[in-house]
Amino acid sequence: MRLEAAARMDLFRKLWRARKLILVVFIPLSLLPLPLIHPTSEACCAYVLMVTAVYWVSEAVPLGAAALVPAFLYPLFGVLKSSEVAAEYCKDTTLLLMGVICLAASIEKWNLHKRIALRMVMIAGAKPGMLVLGFMCCTVFLSMWLSNTSTTAMVMPIAEAVLQQLICTGLADSHDDSETAEVPEEDSAVSDKEENLDKNQLELLYRNSCNDYNKQELSTLSDTKTAQVNGSGLKPISNQEFIKNTNGHLPQVEIEIPNVKRVKMRRDSQYPTKRDHMICKCLSLSITYAATIGGLITITGTSTNLIFAEQFNTRYPDAKVINFGTWFIFSFPIAIIMLVLTWLWLHFLFLGCNFRETCSLSKKRKTRREMLSERRIHEEYAKLGPISYPEVVTGVFFILMTLLWFTREPGFVPGWTSLFEKKGYRTDATVSVLLGFLLFLIPARRPFSSSSCCKNSDDDSESDPLAPMITWKDFQRLMPWEIVILVGGGYALAAGCKVSGLSVWIGRQLEPMSGLPPWAVTLLACLLVSAVTEFASNPATLTVFLPILSALSETLYINPLHTLIPSTMCVSFGVMLPVGNPPNAIVFSYGHVQIRDMVKAGFGVNLIGVAVVMLAITTWGVPLFNLTEFPAWALAKNVTGSL
Repeated sequence: MRLEAAARMDLFRKLWRARKLILVVFIPLSLLPLPLIHPTSEACCAYVLMVTAVYWVSEAVPLGAAALVPAFLYPLFGVLKSSEVAAEYCKDTTLLLMGVICLAASIEKWNLHKRIALRMVMIAGAKPGMLVLGFMCCTVFLSMWLSNTSTTAMVMPIAEAVLQQLICTGLADSHDDSETAEVPEEDSAVSDKEENLDKNQLELLYRNSCNDYNKQELSTLSDTKTAQVNGSGLKPISNQEFIKNTNGHLPQVEIEIPNVKRVKMRRDSQYPTKRDHMICKCLSLSITYAATIGGLITITGTSTNLIFAEQFNTRYPDAKVINFGTWFIFSFPIAIIMLVLTWLWLHFLFLGCNFRETCSLSKKRKTRREMLSERRIHEEYAKLGPISYPEVVTGVFFILMTLLWFTREPGFVPGWTSLFEKKGYRTDATVSVLLGFLLFLIPARRPFSSSSCCKNSDDDSESDPLAPMITWKDFQRLMPWEIVILVGGGYALAAGCKVSGLSVWIGRQLEPMSGLPPWAVTLLACLLVSAVTEFASNPATLTVFLPILSALSETLYINPLHTLIPSTMCVSFGVMLPVGNPPNAIVFSYGHVQIRDMVKAGFGVNLIGVAVVMLAITTWGVPLFNLTEFPAWALAKNVTGSL
């Protein structure tokens, strides 16, 4: 019996390891009867759509590879010609993204993002509440122009340096700090003698580590001990064993520590107080949420915005309503409201409701630790030195690109495109690619200057006085080719649904929902999309839902923007799990938060986001996009599709 059970378990393990391969083979074969029994264009397109969607949601194959499925299945089933499918993989938004990545490469190469972040944090101060708000503001600003993942990866190391300074200062000066540890209620039965002895022991260990060793060694020791205590499959070790196993980093002294529940149960043993741990959690989560909020503001802020813009303009070519300016006017108030409410929610959840203590700007209320944290931030800023010539050039390009986007077709006044005789030839991608191209030409050194000002340049640029602001390697390092192919796969799916008539068929099946008011349809779409995106990729989720929601809106005679824009924004609210989006995974990897912290905080942020988006689409979104009536451009599309 034991041998049979062992063999059965071994078989299950092998099947589990091969689950992705099994899924890749099983899904197409199990769905194959659909196009064979019903050899229509709609059935063939539905087959391709379902196979691609399952691959995306399950991530059985990489997202970029799954996006190539329509490229060979559509021609095989006779839905689209191979040349027609290939044309869908490179659109106007691809060039727009490439130009933005050129600017992002220059910002990162010359540390302009770090200067902006540190300056904004210096303005906010080191009080916990204001520190969190300062980091959120700078993250939102950077995420407007850079990808959410890049922004989080840039800002999080700066925040980690501040947190480590906060922890180290508290450990070395815990007696002088006005903040005290909060003891859980279940530990109140522990005697004062045991608590004092345990506190002295922990102070002894950390006082030596902070006073004698640098920040890197402290992080190594803390991570080692935390991993040994909390790692899956490892049993906790005593402090005596930890001292003997650190290869001399701490004194080789045997210290007997009582078996106190507070020492054994607390995960935050590397933090001076529980309040310090709460600050670390609050600041870490605030950065990933702020990156998500910032990505909503601009069309280029996140890939889902680009997917919506291209699919909408492709499906409704006569609708000249979505551009950089109109999207910014609609989304900027949403981001401001969400930023304030998210900050209040995180402050209440982790720091409590004492805003006077955590947000005061008065120097008299600052503790020694907060003053030292401010000094650390000023030191990091001083390391950047005076602003350099490449930073000035990058900043000028940044402002110029934004102004040209805003003034291209502002709507209320003629834009700069009216100066040209032929209309409709110039888009936001034109500006983006032009300025991105110039960054490959402009030298990184000041003209007629013999001294080198390129602090961050490599050896090649130092030897070449005409080295450009960015090189192709800089661009290649940041260019998300997987996202480009993923977006192209979404365009290909949308084109197949349109040509085959599948979108019209789906719309007819949704006619029973015609009795619902527009706001109820939008709310259901937002809740469904925000729930699915917690477990699936944001771009993949939106790519699957956009054609369905477009067909639904046309069938119910609702302005398509009424459902598409809120759904596009809500698809970014996958903030409850580390797998929800890459920024969540980056923040989770630093070890300050656990999954239960992300679920608890992310659920509130998700509700805040859906509520604010619904408020926007039913108030200032109505006059901005004229949502009270079914537009002529959607009516023409609906009549054509029905024929």
